[in-house]
Amino acid sequence: MVTLQQVLLACLFWLTSLVIANPIPLKDPNDLQVMYSHNEKRYYNYDAGSMGTPIRGVNIGGWLVLEPYITPSLFEAFRTNDNNDDGIPVDEYHYCQQLGYDEAKNRLMDHWSNWYTESDFEQIAQDGFNLVRIPIGYWAFQLMDNDPYVSGPQVDFLDQAIGWASNYGLKVWVDLHGAVGSQNGFDNSGLRDTIEFLNDENLQVTSQVLNTILEKYSQDQYKDTVIGIELVNEPLGPSIDMDKLKNDFLAPAYDYIRNHLNNDQVIIIHDAFQQYNYWDDFLTPAEENWGVCIDHHHYQVFSPDQLSADFNSKIQTACQWGVGVLSEAHWSVAGEFSAALTDCAKWVNGVGVGSRYDGSFNKNDQTSYYIGSCQGNEDISTWSDERKEQTRRFVEAQLDAFEMRGGWIIWCYKTETSLEWGVDKLIGNGLFPQPITDRQYPGQCAS
Repeated sequence: MVTLQQVLLACLFWLTSLVIANPIPLKDPNDLQVMYSHNEKRYYNYDAGSMGTPIRGVNIGGWLVLEPYITPSLFEAFRTNDNNDDGIPVDEYHYCQQLGYDEAKNRLMDHWSNWYTESDFEQIAQDGFNLVRIPIGYWAFQLMDNDPYVSGPQVDFLDQAIGWASNYGLKVWVDLHGAVGSQNGFDNSGLRDTIEFLNDENLQVTSQVLNTILEKYSQDQYKDTVIGIELVNEPLGPSIDMDKLKNDFLAPAYDYIRNHLNNDQVIIIHDAFQQYNYWDDFLTPAEENWGVCIDHHHYQVFSPDQLSADFNSKIQTACQWGVGVLSEAHWSVAGEFSAALTDCAKWVNGVGVGSRYDGSFNKNDQTSYYIGSCQGNEDISTWSDERKEQTRRFVEAQLDAFEMRGGWIIWCYKTETSLEWGVDKLIGNGLFPQPITDRQYPGQCAS
């Protein structure tokens, strides 16, 4: 009997083969008629087993992997003075280390039990999303000898969340968001300011954890809901050995699921901040390795040049993100992006690090200069009509761009305080389309 998953993968194989066999050079990046005629069946419709519906998803950020800017109250508990962030842990590793295991577990259990609940998943479905991407760290499954992390309960919460998603018709990507030793040095990996993911021992343990995830969430009991597993989030390609990443981590994981587990679960590879088409010759349809999706993340707030660009340039850049993937060999999805036009959100650049936008950025001797004030950034009553309009326009342009191919998963559904990074707040303030297909500014990527 042909399974739904097999049908889906066959469609995926057809699409990626079509793209390879018929690449079209796009002289005009805004020529949507050309793009759509080239890539007419460009979506992975996991419900109907055919191409026709983009992924329209949201990330469940700051839950099973802490990020200080998403839930600053957890980290503000460590504050000792009003003048600086001295003594505040910069990531989950140091959060647990400073508290000790028992107290860290008490606080985290409260966080895991309350930050996301079933009602959130019900609301996500009501808002029109069809998928959630759920980050989890390696330490949920296995610890290194000196790790301070709390381990174990996160897996139960993940399983519970998958059940909630199933209840409300949402699909799930399970995302290994933190690797042993950190794959990028970002606080979202669990451990900031170090990149030792590819050290042999660290790589071995991360691979063991990944195999556990692949084996569990590719089982039949999960596969109707879990339609993809991301092997590792945001490995920092420019700072690591890409050949080792591919040959010693990604390829063995693919081999494990296909040849050891004999499973057709879709696997997701983050682009490692490489240019478009970099991954075309890795696990490609030509090798009949076709259950692969490339995950691209897009932001315009992490360099002074991005922040200072004029608004029309930001829209053009967003539209080009959609064009860029059309000739890639693999199916692809924009697995992270946001509504942010500033980096003013507290700690979005890390605890103790200021904002480039207001000139207070103070990390790694990077140049920062004043673009504008961050005052009132989290108070919608202080936003001008122009800023509200630009935020809505920026969101819509990105949605239109990413729906040129596989779809999108916005980061993230909610934050404690940040307007620009919390989709629930964007929706509540009319800055995100409801229904999702509504456009106040249609055709931005077509003109």
